[in-house]
Amino acid sequence: QVQLVESGGGLVQTGGSLNLSCAASGSIFRINVMGWYRQAPGKQRELVASITSGGRTNYADSVKGRSSISRDNAKNTVYLQMNSLKPEDTAVYYCNAITSGFHLNYWGQGTQVTVSS
Repeated sequence: QVQLVESGGGLVQTGGSLNLSCAASGSIFRINVMGWYRQAPGKQRELVASITSGGRTNYADSVKGRSSISRDNAKNTVYLQMNSLKPEDTAVYYCNAITSGFHLNYWGQGTQVTVSS
């Protein structure tokens, strides 16, 4: 199994920045893709960014240009740097990992990001 623990969320003013981190443990050798999703109250969970084991990245249009996802394979940790934050970025952010082979999905417990006006 894979365990994911997020940290770095909090309250920030519009235009501020946050750096989210997600540390993976367990069967980490099976992890292929890692990513960040977010979900606001009453809204569907949506992909924010993802990164493969080879470093290929993908971003949602809403965060492209002001967010950066990175991965430290030695530390088994994925990061999401978010700049120029907007109120619409307010959500619970979840770390996600997909394993190779059977493509199992694992989720972290989530970390709250709140952007005030």
